[in-house]
Amino acid sequence: MNIGVAITGMGIISAIGNSVDETFDALVKGEKAITTVSNIPTVHAAVMKVGEIKKTNDELAAELGLSPDNNFSRTAMIGALAAKQAVQNAGISLINEYKTGLISATSVGGMDTTEKHYYDYFDNPELVKYISAHDGGDVAQKIAEEIGLKGFVTTISTACSSAANAIMLGARMIKSGKLDRVIVGGTDALAKFTINGFKTLMILSDTYNTPFDNDRKGLNLGEAAAFLVLESDEIVAKENKKVLARVSGYGNANDAFHQTASSENGEGAFLAMEKAFEVSGLKPSDIDYINVHGTATPNNDLSEGRAVIRIFGEENVPDFSSTKPFTGHTLAAAAAIEAVFSILAIQNGIVFPNLNFKTPMAEFNMVPQTAIKHKNIDHVLSNSFGFGGNCSTLIFSKN
Repeated sequence: MNIGVAITGMGIISAIGNSVDETFDALVKGEKAITTVSNIPTVHAAVMKVGEIKKTNDELAAELGLSPDNNFSRTAMIGALAAKQAVQNAGISLINEYKTGLISATSVGGMDTTEKHYYDYFDNPELVKYISAHDGGDVAQKIAEEIGLKGFVTTISTACSSAANAIMLGARMIKSGKLDRVIVGGTDALAKFTINGFKTLMILSDTYNTPFDNDRKGLNLGEAAAFLVLESDEIVAKENKKVLARVSGYGNANDAFHQTASSENGEGAFLAMEKAFEVSGLKPSDIDYINVHGTATPNNDLSEGRAVIRIFGEENVPDFSSTKPFTGHTLAAAAAIEAVFSILAIQNGIVFPNLNFKTPMAEFNMVPQTAIKHKNIDHVLSNSFGFGGNCSTLIFSKN
């Protein structure tokens, strides 16, 4: 087996917690955080259920120590908080001591600032600074500035697989010797644009999302940010660093089927998982837990389920669950927060429950883990699939 790239730090903020410890506590207790909207002035506030971080933009800015005239978007602020946690968790005091980079994923970018100021900035030149914060690259740059990073900075935006691809690119850059250390992850905040957009697509649920349930109705949107610190074995050995887990496998493929839907047989998902196994040198039988993408949309769960069965065989599917009932679907941040969940599963020997499940799907014999389960976990496979056919799979392994 390929031993993979070391993960030495992680940070997270989501609806279920403002730190790794808070997040783990909520996962163990089964405390989902899907509520109605309170931070966004939308006509859907009373009826739309989302995974919302219960902090205002002013509270986030105060936590970061930003000046009142800052032009940080909400996406940038939660991203900076998670990245700072990750750097601190990794015990990094000199961020530029080695060849260090940041690969940040986002799809929403600074949409919330654009929505707020768009109609006024034509008449008020001072508001242009908020529109310039719209770009996803601005989010990455602001996170880099907050952690003091002077090196390589880039942004990935491949819809809901974005953070998985950020983690994959970071691992590949360390393996190739391009970088010694990379902060990788993703961040996306809720915005009226995404709420309205997904409502137009008619894939939002008016109740709690129910992944892999026969009667699933759609997803709940969420907001979150999470980052991992990846480091080379040379740094780990030199500084005698604690390794939380390793990125042992990764794969990316495109379903090439539809702009917003996956193929019925899950071709892209199958290819992504197959590539991840090739990179890791592992076999499907080595996987102890699958953190499925599990959006609770009729299309995704059917497509992903069929792809999983193609890889593992219907009688040999490992314990699996979707953690999106806890947090909602956090778009470009989904793979990053689920990377943290995967690492926590390995560290603590826990399969997290697939909340809200009642009725098995008629199309196949796959039932998710519905209660917390304690077992030894050496390898977790985590799936993330996005619009445009973007399919990515990561495998995390015990050190």
